[in-house]
Amino acid sequence: MKNFRVFKALLKIRFQNLMMFRLGFWGPFFVDGSLFLIQLVIFDAIYANVERIGSWGRGEMILYIGTFSLINAVNMAVYFFGVNGIVGKIKSGAMDLYLTKPVSPLFRLTFECMNPGSLPLLLLSGVIIGYGVRTAGIRLTWGRVLVYLFFLALMILLYYEMEVLIRSVAFYLVSNARMEQLEEMGLELCMNLPGIAFYGVYKVIFYGILPYGIMATLPVQGLLGEMSPGLALHGVGVVCVFSAITAFVWRNGMRHYNSASS
Repeated sequence: MKNFRVFKALLKIRFQNLMMFRLGFWGPFFVDGSLFLIQLVIFDAIYANVERIGSWGRGEMILYIGTFSLINAVNMAVYFFGVNGIVGKIKSGAMDLYLTKPVSPLFRLTFECMNPGSLPLLLLSGVIIGYGVRTAGIRLTWGRVLVYLFFLALMILLYYEMEVLIRSVAFYLVSNARMEQLEEMGLELCMNLPGIAFYGVYKVIFYGILPYGIMATLPVQGLLGEMSPGLALHGVGVVCVFSAITAFVWRNGMRHYNSASS
């Protein structure tokens, strides 16, 4: 309940700050919506002459793109701008301020910079998902929808954990720019290529070490009825492992954090 009250307060403060400058509030609606449409145009140009990727046709790929876009939209709307500031606050010593507050530093960092300008992406992503379901001719059942929503929630959590983990490296290194570049390249690749296309060492990398390959793939496989018990356990296991790693790296980093002013 305490964290919920803090969340409401942070959301209220965020909206008040944005509404002080109306262009700062409405501008992101236009910018993010335009970027989304550009992504769709690029997708259409790439896959115009491609009939299938693995066992997936065009409809399944549209569903995949929509699902990855939905995960990214939640990221951009809720926690990206807060989490992305972790590195700068560690380097500048601004993290000191968060240590003096009666709430978890990570909780406040996560929710203090929510971006309502990305909310239209949620709606647009839902439209693309619906179009993909219709194009692929998928027969929806309550079981498949629940599996999809379950793994969608897990993958949103995994996305968040990967962002926090990569930026928490700043507690230990002078610069983590290479880590962020690796994150960017992995996301860019897996946004355009589903996990079912990876084999051998690439599957080991993108299903376990840098698990961006499962983020939209598993929810879509659940909706298609292609989710095997082993694959489901793998997805849950990856999220549990990265939850533990992220918690350890963050807590250990906070214990060894030295103020920039000390």
